[in-house]
Amino acid sequence: MKKIIAFLGATFLAFAIFAGPTEAATYTVAKGDSLFKIAQKHGMTVAKLKTTNNLKSNTIQVGQKLTVPTAKVVTTKKAATSTPSNKAAATKSYKTIKVSATAYTAYCSGCSGITATGINLKKNPNKKVIAVDPRVIPLGSKVWVEGYGEAIAGDTGGAIKGNKIDVFLPTTKKALNWGRRTVTVKVYR
Repeated sequence: MKKIIAFLGATFLAFAIFAGPTEAATYTVAKGDSLFKIAQKHGMTVAKLKTTNNLKSNTIQVGQKLTVPTAKVVTTKKAATSTPSNKAAATKSYKTIKVSATAYTAYCSGCSGITATGINLKKNPNKKVIAVDPRVIPLGSKVWVEGYGEAIAGDTGGAIKGNKIDVFLPTTKKALNWGRRTVTVKVYR
């Protein structure tokens, strides 16, 4: 009996060590924070951050407490190419889909230039961002778009439903030249 108890105790201890706890911490929203920035700092998608904290909108307030994982993951972006980079190709793609892609700019009538996740496109005109239907591609996801390159799913749009995306381009001329096309999108974990 002692051997069985000792074996079970050792097994439990080994499981506890190798499985590792999934701990979370409290993050206090600071001035200038957005869900996107917080999610990126903590290696998670905006959708996961919203789900974890039962958030129904993208609005957060200074001083608000959010639950985030304790392991901090920081990612860096490379210049976009027409094919996935070695780093992106090495990252496991969990979804590859064909979508109808149009383009948009931050300089349309009534546009603020701030995405749904808080990215200021007017201050970051070279940022690769796509607008998505979050039910198809989660906000905050890293993606590769055929003919556009590596980007972040950082915006939404009223006409973006189902398998449709909008790619951000810095000028109206470039957006018009993009037109409408069917492209492959790889969504990474």
